[in-house]
Amino acid sequence: MTQTISVSCKLQVHPELRQEIDVTLKAFAEACNQILAVAKRENVRNTMKLHHLTYRQVRATTGLKANHACQAIRRVVGNLKATKQVHQFKPSSITLDARVFTYREVDQHVGITLLNQRVWLPLSIGNYQLALLRGQNPTSATLVKRRNGDYSIQIAIDLPTDPTGKTPKVVGVDLGRRDIAHTRTGKSWNGEQIQKVRNHFAKVRASLQSKGTQGAKRLLKRLSGKERRFQQGLNHAISRQLVDEAKSLNAAIAFEDLTGIRQRAVVKGSEQRRQHHNWAFYQLRRFTHYKAAIAGIPVILIQPQYTSQTCHHCLHIGKRDAKSFRCENCGWHGDADFNAANVISLLGLSVMQPEQSVLSCTLQGLS
Repeated sequence: MTQTISVSCKLQVHPELRQEIDVTLKAFAEACNQILAVAKRENVRNTMKLHHLTYRQVRATTGLKANHACQAIRRVVGNLKATKQVHQFKPSSITLDARVFTYREVDQHVGITLLNQRVWLPLSIGNYQLALLRGQNPTSATLVKRRNGDYSIQIAIDLPTDPTGKTPKVVGVDLGRRDIAHTRTGKSWNGEQIQKVRNHFAKVRASLQSKGTQGAKRLLKRLSGKERRFQQGLNHAISRQLVDEAKSLNAAIAFEDLTGIRQRAVVKGSEQRRQHHNWAFYQLRRFTHYKAAIAGIPVILIQPQYTSQTCHHCLHIGKRDAKSFRCENCGWHGDADFNAANVISLLGLSVMQPEQSVLSCTLQGLS
């Protein structure tokens, strides 16, 4: 089995080629916007149908190569399937396939077919990227123009994954907003820092939006994406540590399946709603899942009902008050997130080894 990941590589672009790349990016974005308009007008989400409706017109109006036009159609369809509302495409990236992209390992160059010519560009990468690309023959990539004007290429590669199997150990992970993640081993990542960053950016945005001046708009544009990138970097770091810990213990990782929690949860007040909707639990789970797949570590999803209310010691329902948990049946008391992580571990273990499940409790006081 293999796992596909994207390797980000900075490109060294000669000044005279920058205009040629920008023209290609602009033509690709224009093609995507034309295709998007037709897809919305005709209510089409099928790649083949949209190809017949737009291919010739797109090539005639933009001058794109055949493969570029096909990739534009696929990008539009992919975006339409991923989200209900797709905005206008900007000239910031172009998708490449094997016919318009080549990676040359011997001298670390990539060949890219642009609107009017094919160019070879040197990569500016470190040992991490070199190790991932060694011996690879990638067939797809995405050329990206950064906001600072630099160019990079995201090269898709397939990495072999170790086969996953049963294990007698499971690291349960309790996700939350107060603690981003808390494991059954006691390791936790406090969410105070990310919440302070989010609150700071929310106040700055509100202040700038209320001013409405050109300077405020320029600053808003410059700040765009900083909060998202901070959260993304934090989740990458946490997921890496979770996978490393599970690998050292030869254990699986268990998460609660929180799909749809934003719709189910009752949150009062605009501030609480903002914090609730900014909770990036799915991104953390996704990052952990692909890292775990490469390391050969199973990832288990369990139902979240009563995980935070059940005592991991006796499996009776206890009382949770913020970060504190107390069980009146057995007397155990301690950190509520630690308790929930242990309950998740027990549920995950029952999935990994159902024939040896220990999920049972003794009812007392019955005659």
